[in-house]
Amino acid sequence: MNDPEFFYTIDRTSTAEFKDRGSRFIAYTFPVQSTDDFKRNLEAIKKEHPKATHHCFAYRIGLDNNTFRVSDDGEPSGTAGKPILGQIDSKNLTNILVIVVRYFGGTLLGVPGLINAYKSAASMALQVTPVIQKSIETNYTLQFDYTQMNEVMMVVKQLNCTVLEKDMNLFCHLVIGIPKGRMEEALYKFKEIRNVEIVKAG
Repeated sequence: MNDPEFFYTIDRTSTAEFKDRGSRFIAYTFPVQSTDDFKRNLEAIKKEHPKATHHCFAYRIGLDNNTFRVSDDGEPSGTAGKPILGQIDSKNLTNILVIVVRYFGGTLLGVPGLINAYKSAASMALQVTPVIQKSIETNYTLQFDYTQMNEVMMVVKQLNCTVLEKDMNLFCHLVIGIPKGRMEEALYKFKEIRNVEIVKAG
């Protein structure tokens, strides 16, 4: 399997609603970078829907496939969180949270009905959320003299690096994410600028 240079995620929130026998399932998608982002969004949705019967969710964060979580929030085990995560994974997305809020309509849907409802709500919300492609990046720390700032920033822009931290004094410190596909070129270009120290971060 060749090492991918990109991953797929979203950069905005969307919502969609699915109804079945009186129950309403309202799905929300959120871009998230961390579990703190997830907690903040879940709290906001609970505030927005305090009377909902369930707040089920699934999220996947990062590129190692190990950071994910599902919650059935009181629904029968495996009927909500897993189907939501299944929809995220079917689109090959990461750094994403999907919350599905349920208002119970008085009729029990049974396990297949619930799985279908949570899956459908998540799927509908994901259909209206634009997917974006992002470069997989490796973080590097750059140290250089203030006088070289323009040269350094020009290379950062040319190669679409992401600036993660910057401390610009007489001596500058920059943490950047270099796209995987442009690594060799980037390291070569930064080393061409005299007195720039570049080391892999963290």
